[in-house]
Amino acid sequence: MGQAPSSTAESNGRDFDLRLWSPVIVSSSSSSSSGGGELISSLGNVVTVRDRDFTGDLPDECLAHIFQFLGAGDRKRCSLVCKRWLFVDGQYRHRLSLDAKDEIFSFLTSMFNRFDSVTKLALRCDRKSVSLSDEALAMISVRCLNLTRVKLRGCREITDLGMEEFARNCKNLKKLSVGSCNFGAKGVNAMLEHCKLLEELSVKRLRGIHEAAELIGSSSSLRSICLKELVNGQVFEPLVANTRTLKTLKIIRCLGDWDKVLLMIGGDGKSSLSEIHLERLQVSDIGLSAISKCSNVETLHIVKTPECSNYGLINVAERCKLLRKLHIDGWRTNRIGDEGLMSVAKHCLNLQELVLIGVNATHMSLAAIASNCEKLERLALCGSGTIGDTEIACIAKKCGALRKFCIKGCPVSDRGIEALAVGCPNLVKLKVKKCRVVTGEIGDWLREQRRTLVVSMDSDETEAVVVVDGEVETVVVEEPRVAQASGVVAEIGSGNVVGGNNGGSRLATIRSKLGFLAGRNLVTCTFRRWSHNDNASSST
Repeated sequence: MGQAPSSTAESNGRDFDLRLWSPVIVSSSSSSSSGGGELISSLGNVVTVRDRDFTGDLPDECLAHIFQFLGAGDRKRCSLVCKRWLFVDGQYRHRLSLDAKDEIFSFLTSMFNRFDSVTKLALRCDRKSVSLSDEALAMISVRCLNLTRVKLRGCREITDLGMEEFARNCKNLKKLSVGSCNFGAKGVNAMLEHCKLLEELSVKRLRGIHEAAELIGSSSSLRSICLKELVNGQVFEPLVANTRTLKTLKIIRCLGDWDKVLLMIGGDGKSSLSEIHLERLQVSDIGLSAISKCSNVETLHIVKTPECSNYGLINVAERCKLLRKLHIDGWRTNRIGDEGLMSVAKHCLNLQELVLIGVNATHMSLAAIASNCEKLERLALCGSGTIGDTEIACIAKKCGALRKFCIKGCPVSDRGIEALAVGCPNLVKLKVKKCRVVTGEIGDWLREQRRTLVVSMDSDETEAVVVVDGEVETVVVEEPRVAQASGVVAEIGSGNVVGGNNGGSRLATIRSKLGFLAGRNLVTCTFRRWSHNDNASSST
């Protein structure tokens, strides 16, 4: 394959390296082996020792596969070992992330001469720097004709013209994610026109879309659209309404009235949408009624939409009978309650996952859901003042298929938790947080009663103080719990670190300071993680 031979390791006085190199004994003339296995040279006792590179016997494909298991830093260091490793790393690296500052423009040619097999590319530029321009993007598109996934973040110097040139060259693109860029509707339309294989489009804070912008047309291939924090996101209305292949729609924190857009989606009842996320939007029951015409919807998130009420949820429940996952964040507006949930219990018999945040459900609606939704496996009840011991006991008695249960910020006591010792026979994970009346003793008792149940409670957490950038930070450490079950010691608890509100980078810094916690995950939404893990395991 035109590869350069591996360079010979320098002699360092040792006979061999225990990791990759092993001595090969070579005689300058004929030699013979005695019965004891000793090598005797014809020149006496002097032999020549030469190191052998065992990786030289590996095909390039195998070596590249090993590199895939390394982190970014280790992989860079491996590329400096020898010319062959440098070649293999470049030829088989399919994912590349660049700090897209204008200063790297002069290095792009040599960079993509080495990494000419890249299919996934991320270009990120911080706010204080000048990003790569149209010329650089065009050069990248010529060098990387096999790109299938592209992510642009903070590339403010890229215009509509640059996106059009990029689209003409990268026709195999399947996924495009842009954020904090300055191009507008013309650039997006160019991508839709030339990239006929595009399946996923994510747009966040696209500044080039203003009130007078042209509308964004339809697509024949898009399956997923995500719109975040757009001032005039309604320009995507034709794209959302006329794309018949669309399966997933997420609209998050976008300004303006979205009822009209949703009416266009469900107008003819032929929508193929199966997943809809609405978060912090101006959407009313009119929009929910329009969604109800999308009969194939299986996943619905209604998060902090204060104008939505029981009426809209009832319409959805009556028509979307395939619903499997329902997330409702009522934002404590009390507009969604028992009436809407009773309709869900009556019509959505395939429900597997239910998350209620700030929804004041009572025993009546929860009992109906527990009785009718026999496939319910994941349940989260958070921030509700009406969910107490009676409701938890009802769930424990009737939810036989429940596997994962999260209770947070509800007036539940030890008595309600006790009911889970005999109920919910398939329960494998229980999380109880910010329930002030629940004590740590009930958690220990429940672990004794159900040895295989993973229980996570407030009492399992301890505080740790670290210094980050000269500031004192307090983090919450969730200690791992160990239980003895059938002679096997199993680690109980997720062992997570909970930080403040300073963003992922700051939390990552805190984690790096706490060496013994470096491998643990940040707790953002335990129930979402549970659901994601279930989906991943079922797809493999």
